[in-house]
Amino acid sequence: MPTPVQKCADEVLDVIPLVMCAIRSEMRRHRSPGLSVPQFRALAFAGGHTGATLGELAEHLGLMPPAASAIVEGLVEMKLLERSENRLDRRRIFLALTGSGREKLTDTRRAARKCLAGMFSPLPESECGQISNAMKMLRELVLAESGRHAAKEERRGAL
Repeated sequence: MPTPVQKCADEVLDVIPLVMCAIRSEMRRHRSPGLSVPQFRALAFAGGHTGATLGELAEHLGLMPPAASAIVEGLVEMKLLERSENRLDRRRIFLALTGSGREKLTDTRRAARKCLAGMFSPLPESECGQISNAMKMLRELVLAESGRHAAKEERRGAL
């Protein structure tokens, strides 16, 4: 018999992919013509990770750096993303959204929020509040766990 913690983990494993599917579907519907889903994901990553490197983007997308670089090149050509070299290590490329890139990301996020709000609209405010509170708790747990992993990796690298 699963414990309450295991049941919670099962619910997250079952529900989060469904929510992500709905979000991706809505975001695909509202992306610009010529903007691929990987390009949009790259924009979203750069928008949420100020000063991100090409390597971090590649890891996020599950791609090798040359494939991520090709995606970045397309976004730079569309003037949605800028890249800059690290003065100390020219192999490290930093990414940043342009004004147009930020606007594109904001518009697409707004459309996804509208879609999700439509899904939640039949719920009473109290239940929406419960979902919101649960998401805040989940965010805190995930961020704390990712911080522990990052600290562990730092210690491992220092050895």
